[in-house]
Amino acid sequence: MHFNVREDIIQLTSKWTGERFPDGRPRVPDEDLEQLRKMTLEEIWMPLFNAGYKNQFEEHLYKLHDDCKLVGRAVTSAFIPTRPDLEETVKEIGTEEGRKGTCNQWVIDTLVEGDVVVADMYDKVYEGTFVGGNLSTAIRNQTKTGGAVVWGGIRDLEQIQGIEGIQIYYRGVDPTPIRDFVMNGFNTPVMIGGAVCLPGDVVFGYGGGVIFIPSHMVKTVITQARKSHVKDMFGFEMIRQKVYTTADIDIDDWPVEMMDRLVHYIQTEECAAEYRDLDWTPEYDRVR
Repeated sequence: MHFNVREDIIQLTSKWTGERFPDGRPRVPDEDLEQLRKMTLEEIWMPLFNAGYKNQFEEHLYKLHDDCKLVGRAVTSAFIPTRPDLEETVKEIGTEEGRKGTCNQWVIDTLVEGDVVVADMYDKVYEGTFVGGNLSTAIRNQTKTGGAVVWGGIRDLEQIQGIEGIQIYYRGVDPTPIRDFVMNGFNTPVMIGGAVCLPGDVVFGYGGGVIFIPSHMVKTVITQARKSHVKDMFGFEMIRQKVYTTADIDIDDWPVEMMDRLVHYIQTEECAAEYRDLDWTPEYDRVR
């Protein structure tokens, strides 16, 4: 048994063909993360759902700040209730691998800029407080723009709320320190409620919950989300002008005449200029 094994991470994320971190995690480009920050949860969710990724979203979480997006690359960890023999073994492994402190500290010590901690604490809140003021400060300092998603508890809520630029999703707050737990996975697949996250997935949290975007799907999601966004811009304008009804707009595939109007809108309206690089050939092919 070993933790954060490069070969295992590469095997788990074999569909990713781009750059990787030294630990093997997919390194989704920074510019893609910035693109995703401009998008809504629904725009991101739809391409994943249509591609069969139906277990990527979880809404049963509290959030540290109401108006703060969380976007970054997942560093995953999984925990189970402790038992003496397993805890002894895990500590021995940690010592052999040069790790210090408790298992949650092992995870946070590895973070780099743009990372987000994704921790399955098996919904443990009492004595399951994955981070408090000190570790949240460490997350902010090391990730710069990141935070955490914890299927478990946090403590020191008032202190954490005062840390600028961090966002944390969590199941509950408790004053107890973390104890009686043991790690059984580090950068392995984890479950956050009903959602599945792999190391290197892009974490997107805003408003109603958190969605985990598989690294190899990010480019597709961005393209489809941009198309969805500009179609909404066009559709809202057409409804305001009474050119089309909501029944006309709210269909999966627009007829050629509507697609022509959309393309003309993108090419002539300055507000849509950033979408002029989009290729609408697949949409035309479906309706011709």
